[in-house]
Amino acid sequence: MKRTISALALIVFAALTAGPAYGAAPQIRHISPELQEAVAKTDYAGVRIKNFPVASEAWTFRKFTFADMLKKLRELGVGAVEAFPGQALAAEFPGAQFSEAMTDEQVAFVKEALKAAGITLYGYGVVDIGTTEESMRKVFDFARKMGIRVLVCEPADDDFTLLEKLVDEYNIKIAIHNHPAPAKYNLPETVFSHVDGKDPRIGSCADSGHWMRGLNDPREAFKLLSGRILDVHLKDRTDFGTAKGVDDVAWGSGRGHIRDLLAELTLQDYDGYLTMEYENESEVGDPMPAFRKSMAYVKSITYYDGYTQILRRSGGGYEKYGWNHYGPGYFECDPKTGILKGQGGMGLLWYTKKVKDFVLECDFRCSTPTTNSGIFLRVPEVPVSDDYITHSIEIQIDDTSTGIHHTGAAYDIEAPKVLTSRATGEWNHIRIEFQGMHLKVDLNGKTVLDWQAHPGGKVRDLSPEGYIGLQNHDSQSPPFFRNVYLKEL
Repeated sequence: MKRTISALALIVFAALTAGPAYGAAPQIRHISPELQEAVAKTDYAGVRIKNFPVASEAWTFRKFTFADMLKKLRELGVGAVEAFPGQALAAEFPGAQFSEAMTDEQVAFVKEALKAAGITLYGYGVVDIGTTEESMRKVFDFARKMGIRVLVCEPADDDFTLLEKLVDEYNIKIAIHNHPAPAKYNLPETVFSHVDGKDPRIGSCADSGHWMRGLNDPREAFKLLSGRILDVHLKDRTDFGTAKGVDDVAWGSGRGHIRDLLAELTLQDYDGYLTMEYENESEVGDPMPAFRKSMAYVKSITYYDGYTQILRRSGGGYEKYGWNHYGPGYFECDPKTGILKGQGGMGLLWYTKKVKDFVLECDFRCSTPTTNSGIFLRVPEVPVSDDYITHSIEIQIDDTSTGIHHTGAAYDIEAPKVLTSRATGEWNHIRIEFQGMHLKVDLNGKTVLDWQAHPGGKVRDLSPEGYIGLQNHDSQSPPFFRNVYLKEL
């Protein structure tokens, strides 16, 4: 797919830089027919949207001082902010602005104000980084001083050699922003052509509203930049283009395909913030109502609200951080996709936090009809022998066996009520809810167990809390797991 998208990026259509005449239907520009078709074929409605943290671009509160903005974000319950250069700092410092030129006293004031409000300063932009190493280092040094992790900018140079050097030295990300034409990076293809193949810490600050202004479908832009989106300025607008009356609105209120965009970001497993940048001048004096409405909308469409993704990206890729393995064999973890693949003899990959009542959800698939695996619940102690099998419930994965040994069964005790496994090679979605001793298992949207758990078969006793584990069985017919989410009840 990446090679296909790279090829698509070379197909550059003429940019439509002006909005439609007032009252005329906007003519959406498509990056390529192939990418248009890819978006049309994506089942966005079927995506279980992950929980994204919400942040604010300080520009949303540009009529307020930085200090007053922090108070409003705290009132909203927003825990992160991306600053912009030039915002008035505070009443305590008349004439002072948030920028690299702040004095040590002002820097200390900002850090204390952030700490008091419980807000993370994660980003800075859109900032002019200049074209010399001296000018760039000035911005990178400021970011390091302030603890900023993402610099949002529109580099003037096409050669990113110096940027890659500084990104590696400082371990600070560069996210290229896409202001509308005549700005350099107004086209998604232009952004992609500059970040493709670069250090993974150089990517896109995807501004969906600005792409709408340029008559670009933001879903196509997000899909084109898959894996390279480091920051998101999420906007919704009443329409595409720049015709009179077209303006920013609360998320979910316009034509910006916000749910589809969050679904696309979920498919990409984007691990950054949804940053609200509200530019409606008629409401900029009080953006709080739109902010609250936007947050409520995101919460209403978030499937994994309250869940923790317990197999996730960290730094450069996915890893089994927080997991240990007992017994023979092992699980391979693909650093790019986060897919676990069981290998070797029968063993257990277990999550190193004990849980009591919980909901566990994940996807799994079988490589062959004889794939044999399972999900262990409430393993009472750290596994040091195969004895854990006799003290915990295993939700079985085995499409060949029958009854109490078939997929969805509480292994050796309770058979599934219905058989709902998908064909070999297809992904299944499983939801396991364990409260007290009541165990409910849904497989592919149908309830296969709704049962008061009790010992039986090989299981001698059960614990009210314990570890969760994924079983590997052999290398000839390995199981695969992905998208592992846990919610403690």
